[in-house]
Amino acid sequence: MESITWIELLLLGLASFRLTRLIVDDFIMEWMRKPFFHTQVVEVENGEKEEWEVPNGWIGEGLSCHWCVGVWSALINFLLYYYMPYGYFLVLILAIAGLQSLLYKWSEKLS
Repeated sequence: MESITWIELLLLGLASFRLTRLIVDDFIMEWMRKPFFHTQVVEVENGEKEEWEVPNGWIGEGLSCHWCVGVWSALINFLLYYYMPYGYFLVLILAIAGLQSLLYKWSEKLS
């Protein structure tokens, strides 16, 4: 395998960022996380009750950790990019979505 270019590294980084956010935070993947979490009701100082999603076991802990999922996302994107036919296109779509989400958050802060 030849060395990776800086543009490929950027592409893979953005794709990994987006896949990580998709798994850890996005509503669309809640079905995957749900079996590994339970809801806990906590009473806060002012007497109000808040619901918290608490991880069950090591899989739940892993699915709630951006750093943990990020490593697996990087591996998945790397394998897609280099070894799957047309995997480049999947990585490219994730990278474009990752860049879009960063730009969106940046524009929110400006307004």
